[in-house]
Formats: sequence, structure tokens, C-alpha cells
Amino acid sequence: MSSPSAKQAPLIKSKRFLPFFITQFLGAFNDNVFRNSLALLIGFQLTRFESSLPFADNKDILINLAAVLFILPLFIFSATAGQLADKYEKSKLIRIIKFSEIIIMSLAALAFYFNSLIGLLLVLFLMGTQSSFFGPVKYAIIPQHLKETELVAGNAWVELGTFVAILLGTILGGLLTELPASTTWISCCIIGFATFGYLSSRQIPLAPSSAPNLHVNWNPITQTFRTLRYARETRAVYLSILAISWFWFLGIAYLTQLPNFTSYVINGNPNIWTCLLASFSIGIGLGSLSCDRLSGHKIELGIVPIGSIGLTLFGIDLFLVSHALPPHNLEEITIINFFSITSNLRILIDLALIGFFGGLFIVPLYALVQSRTDEAYRARVIAANNILNALFMLTSGICAIVSIGLLKLSIPQFFLILALSNGLVAIYVFSVVPEFTVRFLIYLLSHSMYRVKSLNLDRIPETGAAVIVCNHVSYVDALLIAGACRRPIRFVMDKPIYDLPVLNFIFRVAKAIPITAKARHPETFNQAFDRIAEELEQGNVVCIFPEGKLTKTGEINTFKRGIEKIISRTPVPVIPMALQGLWGSFFSHHGGPAMAKRPRRFWSKIKLITGQPISAEDATAERLQREVAQLRGEHA
Repeated sequence: MSSPSAKQAPLIKSKRFLPFFITQFLGAFNDNVFRNSLALLIGFQLTRFESSLPFADNKDILINLAAVLFILPLFIFSATAGQLADKYEKSKLIRIIKFSEIIIMSLAALAFYFNSLIGLLLVLFLMGTQSSFFGPVKYAIIPQHLKETELVAGNAWVELGTFVAILLGTILGGLLTELPASTTWISCCIIGFATFGYLSSRQIPLAPSSAPNLHVNWNPITQTFRTLRYARETRAVYLSILAISWFWFLGIAYLTQLPNFTSYVINGNPNIWTCLLASFSIGIGLGSLSCDRLSGHKIELGIVPIGSIGLTLFGIDLFLVSHALPPHNLEEITIINFFSITSNLRILIDLALIGFFGGLFIVPLYALVQSRTDEAYRARVIAANNILNALFMLTSGICAIVSIGLLKLSIPQFFLILALSNGLVAIYVFSVVPEFTVRFLIYLLSHSMYRVKSLNLDRIPETGAAVIVCNHVSYVDALLIAGACRRPIRFVMDKPIYDLPVLNFIFRVAKAIPITAKARHPETFNQAFDRIAEELEQGNVVCIFPEGKLTKTGEINTFKRGIEKIISRTPVPVIPMALQGLWGSFFSHHGGPAMAKRPRRFWSKIKLITGQPISAEDATAERLQREVAQLRGEHA
């Protein structure tokens, strides 16, 4: 089996993505070199700086002030940044933003030269400002350069790059502060990396304006509220943004507590803290890259609940293992001693898996926001995401102060609260957006009992109405087809199947259309055909099973003429499709009524084969039955 990144390599090497990836990586890396260097200098060499600030000798206030100064611009400037990213060509905007980074880092070098603490804090605010303008264009440009089938991979590489940049930047910042003439080395590095970032940005392909006639509102307060309203227009997008913000709440909470966790809980030195940070960051990178493979190179929301479950379970385990650590001696443990203790290895694994499942959680959400937001205001929606991210990160810091500082909870207890809170948030999100739950159930079904191999799915048009006709073997035919196809499909199904417990919830959320025989219930029969016509007129794909019932012999039953009624009323292409390998499964009538016998097969290999579209004029029940039978072949 190939590694998760095997099929992603061509994307990372492509000229339409690699320059952008290098640019955003160097930006995140440079931010963390400067921020960590400044934090360490404040923490251990504060006396070298000159400042008239009244609290210039209070390290705790200065470090927290630095964090606030970096995040505050996200609230002030993100709304304006989103407008500019929608109005102007994006590659030029990135070049301007990256050139400003060279100027900002040059100011930082001057502040280091004059040992000006106020100057360095001002630079930190300017860096936050630069980041707030880069954020919307960073995520809005991805869908313009990548195909929809590459969105998950593209976002995965971006998340990998971000967290690896955080890790490497933090490490380099720490190393530079220990050198003689440390501020000179820091200044040279940050200016150099800013310059390389600008040079790489010049290779980013053009990304035309999505709203050239947009009138920019320069009032940050009114525009912030207007930007948040854009995000709320599509419920799934807004709740995805809230879920992304919740991830940053968790991520910042874990990252912020790691130094004190290392010192007070493990009794370790900075090298051990670096190992813990590396474990978390590498986990996120691997989880992000795995998304593309696990989702079949499409936006698969079924992975998001898996990520959330992992965040909760391994967050709880992190509490259990760290809470049970024996009292440590006064002597600080070394990196060698750390790896010789089994419980410490479990801590590393927990942090890696929290990161891994965090990657599974966040990457599909970013891809969903990009794909389901109108291009004309996509950057403004991403700006809203950045505003809410910042709000959640500040709230995370406040919660940590209250929990650990005021309530005197231990850091492991705080981690337990995070894990349990994540479980509650997940239950809420997945209850108000059933699509996540539905996709989760479909994903589990298609990756546990069945292994579905799809052939020629590209014959289903990316846009426009069409009718899919397929043989009917089991109660889960619709779920397997829905899990394989990228476009949402409206399934027409026998009402008794539609009303099955548990499955009914899935079918209702998927907007399936129940139907009965006309003689049995004429009103339901007529309503079904009206719904089918409405869906096709709206340009959607409808799937029907023309046999009208599950096969009891494994052979295809006679196709009924309802399909002819559908396409005579709304002439659209008809796409034949066939399922192979489901006969004999738990959900088929093989050997007796379906679901009345013990499951005998798991990981069954199923094939879903798509035929060539047939025009409405040429589609008859008889011809479609022959086409489906030919596609299915002898493998029921």
C-alpha cells in the first residue's frame, strides 16, 4: 500500500501550487522564528531591553501582551482583508503582502539594534496585521488554482506546512537566542526568510478577481458584522467555520500548556518540550495528508466525526496517563530518561494521535467552506472564519487562565475538560447538521462491510440534471452509490425501505423521494413524480431503481416504465449503472429475508460500474435493462 502522500506528490510539485505552498510555509515559519525568539528574550534576557512601559519588568504581562498584539489585528483588519481579496487579483495581493513582510522584518532588525522593547511589540502588531491580510487570500486562492478533486489534498498540504513551520520556526527561534550576538542572527534570518517568501510569491500564477466591482467598506466595525453575515448565509458553511474555530480553540490550548506541562507534570527540560511539540505537529501533518487518501480524493464529511471521536478519546487518555504519573524528584529528567519511561512514550503517542485526528477533523472542513461558498464573496467568508478563529483562540486563553490560574486545576485536568468539551461540541454540531452524521454512517458502511471500487464515475456530468438507473440488490444500494459519487443524488425508493429505522434518518437528510405503487397509495405515487420533476428542473441528479423492488433471486427483475414517464416529463440524459458483488450480503434477500440472518461477510469487494449516458429520446425501459445487465455481467 502506498503512503498517504503518494498520489499527492504531483500536486506539491506543480507550478500552480508549489510557489504558493513555499510562500505560505515561509510566512508561517518566519512568524514563529520571530515570535519565539522574542518570547525567549523577554523570558530570559529582559534586562537588555530599554522601555518606558510601566510593566516593562513583568515577564508574564509582557508575554501575554505579545500574544494579544499578534491576534488583535485579526479582529480589526480581517473584514477589510476579505474585501480586498475578493476585489483584486490575488497573486498581486500576495506579492504586496509579502513585500510588506520584508519592511516589517527590517523594522524588527532596527528594534533589535536599538534594544527597543516598544519597537519589537509594535513589530509584533504589524506582523499580526500582515497575517490578517494574508489569511483570506491564502485560502481563497486555493480553489482558483486547484480542481475540486484536489481541494482536500491542497488544504492538507497547507495544514501540514503550517504546523511544520510552527515547529521548525519555534526550534530555530530558540537556537538563535542562545548564540552570541543573537539579535543580529535573528535579524538576518527573519529578513532573509521574508525575502525568500517574496521571491517565491512572484511565481504564483494569476488568480483573477472574483468581485471586481465590489465597493470596499473601510469601516472595520460595520464590515466585520457584514462579513459574519456572509458566513451565516449557508448553514453548513457557518457551522463548519465554527467547527474550525473550535479546533483552533483546542490546538492553542494544547500548544500553550505544553511548556508548563513539560516542566511541572513531566519535570522535563526544553528538549522534551520540543519532542512533545514535534509529536503534536507531525501528527497533524500526517492526519492532514491522510485525509486525501481516506476520502478518495473528494470532500468527504464522513471523516470529520472520526476526527472528533479521536480528539476526544486520546484527549481523555492524555489525562489518564499524565494524571497517574508518580511524583517526580527535584532533579530535572533528561531526554534519555524521558524515553526510558513507558508512560512518557504513551504521552507522545497521545499527542501525536490528537494531532492526527485533528488533521482529519479540520482539512475536510476547510475544503467544504471553499467549495460551497460563492466565489464572489469566498474571501470574505474566509475572513469571517479568521475573525471567529481569533475569538475562539482568545477565549481559549481566558479559559486556561480561569481553569488553571483561578480554579487551580492541574494541567492534566484541564486537558480532560478539553476532551470532554470536544465530545459535547461534536454531539451538538452533528445533531444540527445531520449531513455530517449521514456521511459518517455512509463512510463506515462503505469502509467496513464493503470495499467499493468505482469504474467510470466521470460519466456522471459534473453539472446539470441527469437520471441514474441501477439494479436493486440490497437495502444499502443507495448508501453505497451516495458514498461513491461526488455529486449529491436524490434517490427514489420504495416507501417501506424509506421508512426503515435508522436508515430513514439518512434517507430524509439525503432528500430521498419515497414512492409506492399507484394502486396502493396514489397520492404518494403522484407526489413522487412531482418531486422528481422538481429536482431535475433544478439541475440535480436523481437515481431510481426501475425494478421497483429488491431481487430475490440475484437476477435483475423487469424494469418498470416509470423511468419513461420521468424522462418524457423532463427530458434529461439517463445514465445506466450496475452494482456487482452485493448478492449474498446481509442486506440482500439471499438465503431468506434481508437482515434476518447473521452477517457472514465483511470487507466484501463491491463494484459500481457506470455506463455511457443515453439521451432521453433513446432511453426505454427495455434498453436500459439490457444496458444495466450488460454492465453487471455475471457477477450479481
